Amino acid sequence: MAELVEFLARSLVDDPDAVRVEREEREDALVLHLHVGPDDVGKVIGRQGRIARALRAVVRAGGVRENRRVLLEIVG
Repeated sequence: MAELVEFLARSLVDDPDAVRVEREEREDALVLHLHVGPDDVGKVIGRQGRIARALRAVVRAGGVRENRRVLLEIVG
């Protein structure tokens, strides 16, 4: 799942080398922290949060396939 998020984020930003995804295991969920360059945060969030919402929907759908809750947090 983290690889998919990283691939999608790299295709959206101007500086793909600054993109990284960290995994955090919590007792009730897997949290993916998406780190991007400071200039690319707006591109990952999108107008009115549309791209961020779409990324979170993809992550949630992947979590359903694995029978676990997966969350995405965007860090600038």
